[in-house]
Amino acid sequence: MKGSIFHIQRFSVNDGPGIRTTVFLKGCPMRCPWCHNPESILPGKQLLLREDRCIRCGDCSRACPNGAISNVEGILVTDRDRCRVCGTCLESCFAEAREIVGRETTVDEVLLEAEKDRVFYDQSGGGVTFSGGEPLFQHEFLLALLQAARQKEIHTAVDTTGYTSPEILEGISPFVDLFLYDLKTLDDERHREYTGVSNRLILENLGRLIRRGNHVIARVPLLPGVNDDETSIRDIGRFVKNLGAVSEIHLLPYHTTGSEKYRRLGMKYGFSGVPSPDRARAVENELRSYVDVVSSGG
Repeated sequence: MKGSIFHIQRFSVNDGPGIRTTVFLKGCPMRCPWCHNPESILPGKQLLLREDRCIRCGDCSRACPNGAISNVEGILVTDRDRCRVCGTCLESCFAEAREIVGRETTVDEVLLEAEKDRVFYDQSGGGVTFSGGEPLFQHEFLLALLQAARQKEIHTAVDTTGYTSPEILEGISPFVDLFLYDLKTLDDERHREYTGVSNRLILENLGRLIRRGNHVIARVPLLPGVNDDETSIRDIGRFVKNLGAVSEIHLLPYHTTGSEKYRRLGMKYGFSGVPSPDRARAVENELRSYVDVVSSGG
C-alpha cells in the first residue's frame, strides 16, 4: 500500500496529547482561502521555488527537458503549464532554490519513521497524528497506516475536516484513538462560500462519531470575518454542548505564516490582508460557558 505525503514532523506538541509524530498527507476536497498548508491541497507533486535563493546561474534552464524555464531580463521564470514536475532541474540547482513537494511512500516507511520516537510517546502519552490536507482523501492508505499503528500499539489521532462519506468514516473509526475534528462555522451558506462545500455532511459525520463512542476533540479555527462574531461562537458552543460527549475545544487563531508558500507554489493566497484575530482570549472565555476545557492551540 502506497500513498502521497509531503512532510513528517517529529516532536509535535500541538496535534494531540503528548509528544507526537505528525504525518501530513496530500489532497483535500476543500478550498479554504486561509489554509496554512497550501502544499496539502492538491494530491500530486508540486514544484516549490525559493526565488531568494536563486543565484541566476541558468543551469536549471539548460537542464529542463520540457523547456519550462526561461531567462526573462535576468530573471529565471518557470512556466508551470509546461513543467512536468520531473525534478531534473533540482539536480542542477546547487543553491537549493527548487524543491519537489510531495512524495510517494509506503506504510512500512511511515511507521518506521514514527517508531523512532516511541520512547517519547511512552513517556508523554503521545503517538502519531495523521493530518493534511484531509487525510481521509487517501482513505485506503490512511486505513492501512492506522491498522499498522494499532498492531504496534501506537496511539493514533486523525486531524480531519469530517468531509467524507459515512462509509469511509465508519471503516476507519475503529482504528482511531482520537479525532481532532474541525468546526469552521455552523452557517451552511457561509461554509459553502469560504470552503466550497456544504457543512451538512460534516456535522452529520460528527454526530456519527459521537454515537459510536469515538473520542473527539473539536478544533475551531478562529477566522476574522468568518466565524469570530458572537453569534457564530455562540452557535458553535451550543452545538458542541448539545453533542454531550465533546468536553474539549482547541481554538486555533488564524495566522499568516503559510502565506509565503502560496507564492512559492505558484498559487494565489485568498485571505490576503486579513489581520490576526484580536479577540481570541474573549472567544476562549465565551466557549468555556459551553464546554469543560478550552485551550488555544492543539
